Amino acid sequence: MLRLTDIKLPLDHAEHAIEDAILSKLKIQKSQLLGFNLFKRGYDARNNKNIHLIYTLDVEVADQDALFEQFSRDPHVRITPDMTYKFVAQAPENMTERPVVVGLGPCGLFAALILAQMGFRPIVLERGKAVRERTKDTFGFWRKKPLNPESNVQFGEGGAGTFSDGKLYSQVKDRNHYGRKVLHEFVAAGAPEEIMYVSKPHIGTFKLVNMVEKMREQIISLGGEIRFSTRVEKLDLNEHKEVQGLHLSTGDYLACKHVILAVGHSARDTFKALHEQGVYVEAKPFSVGFRIEHEQSMIDQCRFGDNAGNPILGAADYKLVHHCKNGRTVYSFCMCPGGTVVAAASEPGRVVTNGMSQYSRHERNANSAIVVGITPEEDYPGDPLAGIELQRKLEELAFSVGGENYHAPAQLIGDFLAGKSSADLGEVKPSYTPGVTLTDLSQVVPDYVTHAIREAIPAFDKQIKGFAKQDGLLTGVETRTSSPICIKRDADYQSINTKGLYPAGEGAGYAGGIWSAGIDGIRVAEALALDMLEQLPK
Repeated sequence: MLRLTDIKLPLDHAEHAIEDAILSKLKIQKSQLLGFNLFKRGYDARNNKNIHLIYTLDVEVADQDALFEQFSRDPHVRITPDMTYKFVAQAPENMTERPVVVGLGPCGLFAALILAQMGFRPIVLERGKAVRERTKDTFGFWRKKPLNPESNVQFGEGGAGTFSDGKLYSQVKDRNHYGRKVLHEFVAAGAPEEIMYVSKPHIGTFKLVNMVEKMREQIISLGGEIRFSTRVEKLDLNEHKEVQGLHLSTGDYLACKHVILAVGHSARDTFKALHEQGVYVEAKPFSVGFRIEHEQSMIDQCRFGDNAGNPILGAADYKLVHHCKNGRTVYSFCMCPGGTVVAAASEPGRVVTNGMSQYSRHERNANSAIVVGITPEEDYPGDPLAGIELQRKLEELAFSVGGENYHAPAQLIGDFLAGKSSADLGEVKPSYTPGVTLTDLSQVVPDYVTHAIREAIPAFDKQIKGFAKQDGLLTGVETRTSSPICIKRDADYQSINTKGLYPAGEGAGYAGGIWSAGIDGIRVAEALALDMLEQLPK
């Protein structure tokens, strides 16, 4: 088949317009077109009065080779690549060793699934609860019940991505098309089929819960084992610093030589334990800031104009970046159209915010993190775990200023820009639960963060009119944008100084979001499987 890219059509085009565009592009008769499939559909809304849909199409034509030769110099006409996932290994029936996957977020879920599909019968250890029990604990905390440190937005089956927008796009390089495998498995588990072709697919929390359960059932049906409420306390290493087993929070010991570590970016106690055992860990950059809320209707109008509300376009998103005079960069992150700001704490006495949307994206507010990039060299030098302590310090400040009841400190945008505390809410009502306390947010972040965001918001207002409006709302504090550490690994995906340990996903510093974490889980599972086969007696 031929893949045609950059096929532009009006937003309201007729159904036959796609076929007409193919015939026009390839200069062929209708009889030569044998069929076509939609591979990708995006849109160009830079001119909101003239929005275009942009298609990528896989086309079957008569005499394909001759036609491709005719368009060989056209970058928008290529041979459709083979994106079918191919397993790199198959476990022999007599294999007794079983790999272990630590963590059942997106990375661990896909690592375990791939290993199970290849016959390796993985054992999965998850410190939190199964996804439905975890959902009850999380929603209970939002309704002012006690925080469960082992079952919350961060910990439990499905990982932090379960309580998010369920975004399935990233800028990671994916030459082996692992991302298609991720999407195919999600659809098989119940995700809408449109995630296979829309340019910015998302799923939403409620759909993710059912999907995660179905994927877990598949792992178990293929011989895998899932142990919930089981935290890894310590590695058992021999004199050559090779993994021999794991000491677990249940008091059990699990002998194993191949461990995928997919613990997520909030497993601070695990990071500390690994560092103390000599596993090489280094600090990495991350970002801190606030959640910002506006009315979704305002964002829709600014981005889509009179086309706001069009079902193909859905709720509008945005992506903003500003380079400040003080050398800092401020950017929007994890934008959730038609969503809510959620309480994402995983440790008592600390407040953390995040964003979440359902599949419909029908809530009143749009929210996004507005964060400032920080670096180990400049902001938390020395100890590789110093970034964690900085996160904790800011989260403790937010807890204190919020009233020490898990209410989040909040401030009107106009008041924040003016440097004065807020006393009353405006038109934008906070979506964060358990609740917010109006205050001065400069109390909960370093001065350089305050100054940078104060400079950036008016700059963003030039791109989205109303972004700096007086009664938009800022809620703090956002600290879990990415992992503050990286567990370095070699080309074989193993820790650079601990044989048998495979750091993976967002917590280890190798992913950012559901899709990229799933991709990394597949890569690491393949590497582990090949190593296990290599070590079998000849």
